[in-house]
Amino acid sequence: MTSHRGFVAIRKKGKLPQPTMSVAYDLEYGQAEVEIGAGAIEPGSQVVVVDDVLATGGTAEAACRLVEQAGASVVNVVFLMELAGLGGREKLGDRQVNALLTLD
Repeated sequence: MTSHRGFVAIRKKGKLPQPTMSVAYDLEYGQAEVEIGAGAIEPGSQVVVVDDVLATGGTAEAACRLVEQAGASVVNVVFLMELAGLGGREKLGDRQVNALLTLD
């Protein structure tokens, strides 16, 4: 059995070389976009999204939508820290979410 593992950066708009795919999401004070390199994720792949902090969940939810838009499935969303009182976990819906540290 072969295990293909890799790293794909999901960045704020304008930080990656072209061509890219992007998804917009709402912030408390406006809108932002995250993007990946076009073709960076193989359709049918199973992806773990990793981020530092889960707060309101907007960025993580947009990252998951971007992975799914590329034709892959998100099997887990992992954070170093979760700020539980801000509702980010709920924004991620039915996706599996794990955090190393949770602060209430």
